Amino acid sequence: MDETAKRRILLGVTGGIAAYKVAELARLLQKNNVEVRVAMTQAATQFVGAATFQALTGRPVALDAWDSGVPNAMPHIELSREADAIVIAPASADFLAKLANGLADDLLSTTCLARNCPLLVAPAMNREMWDNPATQRNVDRLRADGVAVLGPAAGDQACGETGMGRMLEPGELLEAILARFSPRRLAGRKVVVTAGPTFEAIDTVRGITNRSSGKMGYALAAEAIAEGAAVTLVSGPTALVPPAGATFVPATSAAQMLAAVEAAIGGADRFLSVAAVADYTPARPSARKIKKSGEPMRIDLEPTVDILARVAARPDAPFCVGFAAESENLAENAESKRKRKNVPMIVANLVQQAIGRDDNEVVIHDESGAHPLPRAAKSRVAAAILSHAIALMASRPPRAALRPLEKVS
Repeated sequence: MDETAKRRILLGVTGGIAAYKVAELARLLQKNNVEVRVAMTQAATQFVGAATFQALTGRPVALDAWDSGVPNAMPHIELSREADAIVIAPASADFLAKLANGLADDLLSTTCLARNCPLLVAPAMNREMWDNPATQRNVDRLRADGVAVLGPAAGDQACGETGMGRMLEPGELLEAILARFSPRRLAGRKVVVTAGPTFEAIDTVRGITNRSSGKMGYALAAEAIAEGAAVTLVSGPTALVPPAGATFVPATSAAQMLAAVEAAIGGADRFLSVAAVADYTPARPSARKIKKSGEPMRIDLEPTVDILARVAARPDAPFCVGFAAESENLAENAESKRKRKNVPMIVANLVQQAIGRDDNEVVIHDESGAHPLPRAAKSRVAAAILSHAIALMASRPPRAALRPLEKVS
Protein backbone atom coordinates (compact mmCIF):
# COMPACT_ATOMS: atom_id res chain seq x y z
CA MET A 1 0.00 0.00 0.00
CA ASP A 2 1.43 3.41 -0.93
CA GLU A 3 1.03 6.66 0.97
CA THR A 4 -1.89 7.80 -1.19
CA ALA A 5 -3.79 4.66 -0.17
CA LYS A 6 -3.29 5.15 3.58
CA ARG A 7 -6.29 3.94 5.56
CA ARG A 8 -7.53 4.36 9.10
CA ILE A 9 -8.88 1.46 11.12
CA LEU A 10 -10.59 1.38 14.48
CA LEU A 11 -9.46 -1.92 15.97
CA GLY A 12 -11.99 -3.14 18.53
CA VAL A 13 -10.79 -5.72 21.05
CA THR A 14 -13.28 -7.77 23.08
CA GLY A 15 -12.80 -10.27 25.87
CA GLY A 16 -11.07 -13.49 24.88
CA ILE A 17 -7.72 -15.23 25.15
CA ALA A 18 -7.10 -14.48 21.45
CA ALA A 19 -6.77 -10.78 22.40
CA TYR A 20 -3.04 -11.29 22.85
CA LYS A 21 -2.72 -11.99 19.10
CA VAL A 22 -4.32 -8.65 18.23
CA ALA A 23 -1.20 -6.80 19.36
CA GLU A 24 0.62 -8.45 16.46
CA LEU A 25 -2.25 -7.56 14.11
CA ALA A 26 -1.97 -3.89 15.14
CA ARG A 27 1.76 -3.98 14.40
CA LEU A 28 1.27 -5.63 10.99
CA LEU A 29 -1.42 -3.16 9.98
CA GLN A 30 0.84 -0.22 10.74
CA LYS A 31 3.71 -1.81 8.78
CA ASN A 32 1.29 -1.84 5.83
CA ASN A 33 0.56 1.88 6.06
CA VAL A 34 -2.68 1.56 8.03
CA GLU A 35 -3.28 4.03 10.84
CA VAL A 36 -4.66 2.14 13.85
CA ARG A 37 -6.74 3.39 16.77
CA VAL A 38 -7.75 0.81 19.40
CA ALA A 39 -10.95 0.59 21.43
CA MET A 40 -11.33 -2.10 24.09
CA THR A 41 -14.14 -3.51 26.17
CA GLN A 42 -13.59 -3.85 29.89
CA ALA A 43 -13.44 -7.64 29.50
CA ALA A 44 -10.63 -7.27 26.95
CA THR A 45 -8.47 -5.46 29.49
CA GLN A 46 -8.46 -8.62 31.61
CA PHE A 47 -6.41 -10.32 28.87
CA VAL A 48 -4.24 -7.51 27.45
CA GLY A 49 -3.50 -4.15 29.06
CA ALA A 50 -4.44 -0.92 27.30
CA ALA A 51 -0.84 0.25 27.71
CA THR A 52 0.27 -2.44 25.24
CA PHE A 53 -1.88 -1.08 22.44
CA GLN A 54 -1.08 2.53 23.31
CA ALA A 55 2.63 1.75 23.00
CA LEU A 56 2.13 -0.05 19.68
CA THR A 57 -0.08 2.58 18.06
CA GLY A 58 1.17 5.73 19.72
CA ARG A 59 -2.42 6.77 20.39
CA PRO A 60 -4.58 6.59 23.54
CA VAL A 61 -6.86 3.57 23.79
CA ALA A 62 -10.60 4.21 23.95
CA LEU A 63 -12.04 2.33 26.91
CA ASP A 64 -15.41 3.84 27.77
CA ALA A 65 -17.73 6.66 26.87
CA TRP A 66 -16.58 8.81 29.81
CA ASP A 67 -12.81 8.43 29.63
CA SER A 68 -11.97 7.69 26.01
CA GLY A 69 -9.29 10.22 25.12
CA VAL A 70 -11.69 11.80 22.62
CA PRO A 71 -11.95 15.58 23.01
CA ASN A 72 -15.69 16.02 22.45
CA ALA A 73 -18.67 14.69 24.34
CA MET A 74 -19.66 12.08 21.76
CA PRO A 75 -16.72 9.68 21.42
CA HIS A 76 -18.78 6.95 19.74
CA ILE A 77 -19.50 9.34 16.87
CA GLU A 78 -15.98 10.67 16.50
CA LEU A 79 -14.34 7.23 16.71
CA SER A 80 -16.55 5.83 13.95
CA ARG A 81 -16.29 8.92 11.72
CA GLU A 82 -12.51 8.97 11.72
CA ALA A 83 -12.27 5.32 10.61
CA ASP A 84 -12.37 3.87 7.09
CA ALA A 85 -13.37 0.55 8.68
CA ILE A 86 -13.98 -0.99 12.09
CA VAL A 87 -12.40 -4.38 12.79
CA ILE A 88 -13.46 -6.37 15.86
CA ALA A 89 -10.81 -8.94 16.85
CA PRO A 90 -11.37 -11.08 18.70
CA ALA A 91 -15.15 -10.89 18.38
CA SER A 92 -16.62 -12.81 21.31
CA ALA A 93 -19.95 -14.63 21.16
CA ASP A 94 -21.40 -11.97 23.46
CA PHE A 95 -20.26 -9.11 21.24
CA LEU A 96 -21.56 -10.81 18.08
CA ALA A 97 -24.93 -11.13 19.81
CA LYS A 98 -24.88 -7.41 20.63
CA LEU A 99 -24.09 -6.47 17.04
CA ALA A 100 -26.72 -8.78 15.58
CA ASN A 101 -29.43 -7.36 17.82
CA GLY A 102 -28.45 -3.70 17.77
CA LEU A 103 -27.50 -3.51 21.45
CA ALA A 104 -25.26 -0.65 22.54
CA ASP A 105 -24.30 -0.71 26.22
CA ASP A 106 -20.61 0.23 26.06
CA LEU A 107 -18.35 2.44 23.98
CA LEU A 108 -17.36 -0.18 21.40
CA SER A 109 -20.87 -1.51 20.71
CA THR A 110 -22.23 2.06 20.57
CA THR A 111 -19.51 3.02 18.10
CA CYS A 112 -20.36 0.06 15.88
CA LEU A 113 -24.03 0.98 15.91
CA ALA A 114 -23.25 4.61 15.02
CA ARG A 115 -20.79 3.79 12.24
CA ASN A 116 -21.02 4.84 8.60
CA CYS A 117 -18.12 2.64 7.47
CA PRO A 118 -17.62 -1.11 6.85
CA LEU A 119 -17.55 -3.47 9.83
CA LEU A 120 -15.41 -6.62 9.91
CA VAL A 121 -15.51 -9.19 12.72
CA ALA A 122 -13.08 -12.01 13.53
CA PRO A 123 -14.93 -14.50 15.78
CA ALA A 124 -13.07 -16.35 18.52
CA MET A 125 -14.69 -18.69 21.02
CA ASN A 126 -15.05 -22.26 22.25
CA ARG A 127 -16.25 -24.71 19.60
CA GLU A 128 -19.54 -25.39 21.41
CA MET A 129 -20.22 -21.66 21.64
CA TRP A 130 -19.54 -21.28 17.91
CA ASP A 131 -21.80 -24.24 17.02
CA ASN A 132 -24.61 -23.04 19.28
CA PRO A 133 -27.70 -22.26 17.16
CA ALA A 134 -27.98 -18.82 18.77
CA THR A 135 -24.46 -17.89 17.64
CA GLN A 136 -25.09 -19.21 14.15
CA ARG A 137 -28.31 -17.17 13.92
CA ASN A 138 -26.40 -14.08 14.99
CA VAL A 139 -23.63 -14.69 12.44
CA ASP A 140 -26.17 -15.24 9.65
CA ARG A 141 -27.90 -12.00 10.63
CA LEU A 142 -24.61 -10.10 10.58
CA ARG A 143 -23.72 -11.42 7.14
CA ALA A 144 -27.18 -10.46 5.90
CA ASP A 145 -26.59 -6.96 7.29
CA GLY A 146 -23.40 -6.67 5.24
CA VAL A 147 -20.90 -7.33 8.05
CA ALA A 148 -17.79 -9.19 6.87
CA VAL A 149 -17.17 -12.29 9.00
CA LEU A 150 -13.49 -13.30 8.90
CA GLY A 151 -13.17 -16.92 9.99
CA PRO A 152 -13.09 -18.57 12.41
CA ALA A 153 -10.65 -21.43 11.84
CA ALA A 154 -10.57 -24.96 13.20
CA GLY A 155 -7.85 -26.20 15.54
CA ASP A 156 -6.66 -26.50 19.11
CA GLN A 157 -8.33 -24.12 21.55
CA ALA A 158 -7.18 -22.58 24.83
CA CYS A 159 -9.77 -24.64 26.71
CA GLY A 160 -8.07 -27.84 25.57
CA GLU A 161 -10.72 -28.79 23.03
CA THR A 162 -10.38 -28.92 19.25
CA GLY A 163 -12.77 -27.59 16.64
CA MET A 164 -14.14 -24.49 14.92
CA GLY A 165 -13.78 -21.25 16.84
CA ARG A 166 -10.11 -20.25 16.68
CA MET A 167 -9.53 -16.69 15.59
CA LEU A 168 -7.63 -16.41 12.32
CA GLU A 169 -3.92 -15.76 12.72
CA PRO A 170 -2.77 -12.11 12.53
CA GLY A 171 -1.24 -12.61 9.07
CA GLU A 172 -4.47 -14.08 7.74
CA LEU A 173 -6.50 -11.23 9.21
CA LEU A 174 -4.10 -8.69 7.72
CA GLU A 175 -4.56 -10.21 4.26
CA ALA A 176 -8.35 -10.19 4.59
CA ILE A 177 -8.45 -6.60 5.88
CA LEU A 178 -6.14 -5.24 3.17
CA ALA A 179 -8.22 -7.03 0.54
CA ARG A 180 -11.20 -4.92 1.61
CA PHE A 181 -9.23 -1.80 0.75
CA SER A 182 -8.01 -3.10 -2.61
CA PRO A 183 -9.84 -2.28 -5.84
CA ARG A 184 -12.90 -4.50 -6.05
CA ARG A 185 -12.13 -7.10 -8.69
CA LEU A 186 -15.72 -7.66 -9.81
CA ALA A 187 -16.83 -4.04 -9.92
CA GLY A 188 -19.29 -3.61 -12.79
CA ARG A 189 -19.64 -7.38 -13.26
CA LYS A 190 -22.80 -9.48 -13.08
CA VAL A 191 -22.70 -12.77 -11.20
CA VAL A 192 -25.45 -15.38 -10.89
CA VAL A 193 -25.23 -17.87 -8.00
CA THR A 194 -27.44 -20.86 -7.25
CA ALA A 195 -27.59 -22.25 -3.73
CA GLY A 196 -29.38 -24.74 -1.49
CA PRO A 197 -31.39 -27.85 -2.34
CA THR A 198 -34.40 -28.27 -4.58
CA PHE A 199 -37.68 -29.90 -3.54
CA GLU A 200 -39.42 -32.13 -6.10
CA ALA A 201 -43.07 -32.70 -5.16
CA ILE A 202 -44.50 -36.22 -4.95
CA ASP A 203 -47.87 -34.92 -3.78
CA THR A 204 -49.09 -31.83 -1.94
CA VAL A 205 -47.07 -32.57 1.22
CA ARG A 206 -44.26 -34.97 0.27
CA GLY A 207 -41.24 -34.55 -1.93
CA ILE A 208 -37.70 -35.51 -2.87
CA THR A 209 -34.94 -33.25 -1.55
CA ASN A 210 -31.46 -33.40 -0.03
CA ARG A 211 -29.53 -32.14 3.00
CA SER A 212 -27.81 -29.14 1.39
CA SER A 213 -27.84 -26.17 3.80
CA GLY A 214 -27.06 -23.53 1.15
CA LYS A 215 -24.20 -22.10 3.25
CA MET A 216 -21.54 -22.47 0.56
CA GLY A 217 -23.62 -20.74 -2.10
CA TYR A 218 -24.65 -17.92 0.23
CA ALA A 219 -20.99 -17.43 1.26
CA LEU A 220 -19.96 -17.18 -2.40
CA ALA A 221 -22.74 -14.68 -3.09
CA ALA A 222 -21.54 -12.56 -0.15
CA GLU A 223 -17.93 -12.68 -1.38
CA ALA A 224 -18.95 -11.67 -4.90
CA ILE A 225 -20.87 -8.72 -3.46
CA ALA A 226 -17.82 -7.72 -1.40
CA GLU A 227 -15.80 -7.77 -4.64
CA GLY A 228 -18.23 -5.30 -6.19
CA ALA A 229 -20.38 -7.59 -8.33
CA ALA A 230 -24.08 -7.22 -8.99
CA VAL A 231 -25.23 -10.59 -7.65
CA THR A 232 -28.41 -12.53 -8.34
CA LEU A 233 -28.84 -15.36 -5.82
CA VAL A 234 -31.25 -18.09 -6.93
CA SER A 235 -31.89 -20.23 -3.89
CA GLY A 236 -33.77 -23.36 -3.05
CA PRO A 237 -35.45 -23.71 0.37
CA THR A 238 -32.99 -22.86 3.18
CA ALA A 239 -33.07 -21.36 6.66
CA LEU A 240 -30.52 -18.68 5.71
CA VAL A 241 -30.90 -14.92 5.36
CA PRO A 242 -29.77 -13.69 1.91
CA PRO A 243 -26.66 -11.47 2.00
CA ALA A 244 -27.27 -7.73 1.87
CA GLY A 245 -27.09 -6.37 -1.65
CA ALA A 246 -28.08 -9.57 -3.46
CA THR A 247 -31.05 -9.77 -5.81
CA PHE A 248 -32.76 -12.75 -4.22
CA VAL A 249 -34.87 -15.14 -6.28
CA PRO A 250 -36.46 -18.07 -4.38
CA ALA A 251 -36.98 -21.32 -6.29
CA THR A 252 -38.40 -24.56 -4.95
CA SER A 253 -38.09 -27.17 -7.71
CA ALA A 254 -35.39 -27.84 -10.29
CA ALA A 255 -37.71 -26.54 -13.00
CA GLN A 256 -38.29 -23.31 -11.10
CA MET A 257 -34.55 -22.89 -10.52
CA LEU A 258 -33.86 -23.43 -14.21
CA ALA A 259 -36.44 -20.80 -15.17
CA ALA A 260 -35.00 -18.32 -12.65
CA VAL A 261 -31.44 -18.88 -13.87
CA GLU A 262 -32.41 -18.49 -17.52
CA ALA A 263 -34.23 -15.26 -16.69
CA ALA A 264 -31.17 -13.87 -14.87
CA ILE A 265 -28.22 -15.22 -16.87
CA GLY A 266 -28.32 -12.78 -19.80
CA GLY A 267 -25.26 -10.54 -19.70
CA ALA A 268 -23.76 -12.38 -16.71
CA ASP A 269 -19.98 -12.60 -16.50
CA ARG A 270 -19.91 -15.56 -14.10
CA PHE A 271 -22.26 -18.37 -13.15
CA LEU A 272 -21.57 -20.17 -9.87
CA SER A 273 -23.67 -23.32 -9.90
CA VAL A 274 -23.52 -24.26 -6.22
CA ALA A 275 -27.06 -25.56 -5.67
CA ALA A 276 -27.64 -29.26 -5.04
CA VAL A 277 -30.25 -29.66 -7.77
CA ALA A 278 -32.24 -32.91 -7.79
CA ASP A 279 -31.22 -35.21 -10.64
CA TYR A 280 -34.73 -36.71 -10.87
CA THR A 281 -38.27 -35.47 -10.29
CA PRO A 282 -41.59 -37.36 -10.05
CA ALA A 283 -43.11 -37.72 -13.52
CA ARG A 284 -46.69 -37.31 -12.31
CA PRO A 285 -46.94 -35.54 -8.93
CA SER A 286 -50.31 -35.95 -7.28
CA ALA A 287 -52.53 -32.89 -6.87
CA ARG A 288 -53.69 -34.24 -3.50
CA LYS A 289 -52.10 -36.07 -0.59
CA ILE A 290 -51.52 -39.74 -1.37
CA LYS A 291 -53.14 -41.85 1.34
CA LYS A 292 -51.14 -44.58 2.99
CA SER A 293 -52.06 -48.18 2.22
CA GLY A 294 -50.58 -51.54 2.95
CA GLU A 295 -49.42 -51.95 -0.63
CA PRO A 296 -46.02 -51.00 -2.08
CA MET A 297 -46.00 -47.70 -3.96
CA ARG A 298 -44.13 -47.03 -7.17
CA ILE A 299 -43.07 -43.49 -8.17
CA ASP A 300 -41.91 -42.95 -11.72
CA LEU A 301 -39.05 -40.45 -11.93
CA GLU A 302 -37.76 -38.51 -14.89
CA PRO A 303 -34.44 -36.65 -15.17
CA THR A 304 -34.33 -32.93 -14.55
CA VAL A 305 -32.60 -30.50 -16.90
CA ASP A 306 -28.89 -30.07 -16.15
CA ILE A 307 -28.78 -26.35 -15.32
CA LEU A 308 -24.99 -26.01 -15.36
CA ALA A 309 -24.62 -27.79 -18.71
CA ARG A 310 -27.47 -25.75 -20.18
CA VAL A 311 -25.85 -22.45 -19.19
CA ALA A 312 -22.37 -23.58 -20.29
CA ALA A 313 -23.73 -24.45 -23.75
CA ARG A 314 -25.15 -20.97 -24.42
CA PRO A 315 -23.51 -19.02 -27.26
CA ASP A 316 -23.03 -16.15 -24.79
CA ALA A 317 -22.09 -18.45 -21.90
CA PRO A 318 -20.56 -16.77 -18.84
CA PHE A 319 -17.54 -18.20 -17.05
CA CYS A 320 -19.08 -21.25 -15.34
CA VAL A 321 -18.03 -22.76 -12.03
CA GLY A 322 -19.63 -26.06 -11.07
CA PHE A 323 -19.67 -28.01 -7.82
CA ALA A 324 -19.34 -31.74 -7.34
CA ALA A 325 -20.51 -33.31 -4.09
CA GLU A 326 -19.23 -36.88 -4.10
CA SER A 327 -19.20 -39.77 -1.65
CA GLU A 328 -16.25 -41.60 -3.25
CA ASN A 329 -13.62 -41.34 -6.02
CA LEU A 330 -13.57 -37.58 -5.60
CA ALA A 331 -10.88 -36.64 -8.12
CA GLU A 332 -12.06 -39.03 -10.83
CA ASN A 333 -15.73 -38.05 -10.55
CA ALA A 334 -15.00 -34.33 -10.35
CA GLU A 335 -12.76 -34.24 -13.42
CA SER A 336 -15.22 -36.40 -15.34
CA LYS A 337 -18.01 -33.96 -14.48
CA ARG A 338 -15.93 -30.96 -15.52
CA LYS A 339 -15.19 -32.44 -18.94
CA ARG A 340 -18.72 -33.76 -19.47
CA LYS A 341 -20.31 -30.40 -18.75
CA ASN A 342 -17.51 -28.59 -20.61
CA VAL A 343 -16.85 -26.02 -17.87
CA PRO A 344 -13.46 -24.52 -16.94
CA MET A 345 -13.69 -25.11 -13.20
CA ILE A 346 -15.27 -27.60 -10.80
CA VAL A 347 -15.11 -27.42 -7.01
CA ALA A 348 -15.28 -30.87 -5.44
CA ASN A 349 -15.84 -32.07 -1.91
CA LEU A 350 -16.90 -35.21 -0.07
CA VAL A 351 -20.51 -34.91 1.09
CA GLN A 352 -19.80 -36.57 4.41
CA GLN A 353 -17.32 -33.78 5.22
CA ALA A 354 -19.40 -30.80 4.14
CA ILE A 355 -23.20 -31.18 4.18
CA GLY A 356 -24.72 -28.96 6.88
CA ARG A 357 -21.35 -27.92 8.33
CA ASP A 358 -19.94 -24.42 8.73
CA ASP A 359 -16.53 -25.47 7.42
CA ASN A 360 -15.46 -27.28 4.28
CA GLU A 361 -12.46 -28.84 2.55
CA VAL A 362 -12.50 -28.73 -1.24
CA VAL A 363 -10.39 -29.44 -4.31
CA ILE A 364 -10.61 -27.13 -7.32
CA HIS A 365 -10.26 -28.87 -10.69
CA ASP A 366 -9.40 -26.93 -13.84
CA GLU A 367 -7.51 -27.54 -17.06
CA SER A 368 -4.16 -27.31 -15.26
CA GLY A 369 -5.00 -29.94 -12.65
CA ALA A 370 -6.18 -30.20 -9.04
CA HIS A 371 -5.79 -27.45 -6.45
CA PRO A 372 -6.70 -28.50 -2.89
CA LEU A 373 -7.91 -25.95 -0.34
CA PRO A 374 -7.45 -26.83 3.36
CA ARG A 375 -10.42 -27.14 5.70
CA ALA A 376 -11.66 -23.73 6.80
CA ALA A 377 -14.84 -21.80 7.45
CA LYS A 378 -17.03 -21.73 4.35
CA SER A 379 -16.63 -17.95 4.15
CA ARG A 380 -12.86 -18.37 3.79
CA VAL A 381 -13.25 -21.23 1.34
CA ALA A 382 -15.64 -19.09 -0.69
CA ALA A 383 -13.08 -16.26 -0.86
CA ALA A 384 -10.41 -18.67 -2.11
CA ILE A 385 -12.75 -20.21 -4.69
CA LEU A 386 -13.76 -16.81 -6.02
CA SER A 387 -10.14 -15.64 -6.20
CA HIS A 388 -9.24 -18.75 -8.20
CA ALA A 389 -12.15 -18.16 -10.58
CA ILE A 390 -11.20 -14.50 -11.07
CA ALA A 391 -7.58 -15.40 -11.85
CA LEU A 392 -8.62 -18.24 -14.17
CA MET A 393 -11.04 -16.07 -16.12
CA ALA A 394 -8.42 -13.35 -16.49
CA SER A 395 -6.10 -15.86 -18.17
CA ARG A 396 -8.70 -16.96 -20.74
CA PRO A 397 -9.37 -15.39 -24.15
CA PRO A 398 -12.24 -12.91 -24.50
CA ARG A 399 -15.70 -14.45 -24.73
CA ALA A 400 -16.06 -13.50 -28.41
CA ALA A 401 -12.97 -15.55 -29.26
CA LEU A 402 -14.40 -18.75 -27.81
CA ARG A 403 -16.10 -21.21 -30.13
CA PRO A 404 -19.80 -21.69 -29.24
CA LEU A 405 -20.63 -25.10 -27.78
CA GLU A 406 -23.43 -27.39 -28.87
CA LYS A 407 -26.72 -26.82 -27.15
CA VAL A 408 -27.57 -29.16 -24.27
CA SER A 409 -31.16 -30.25 -23.86
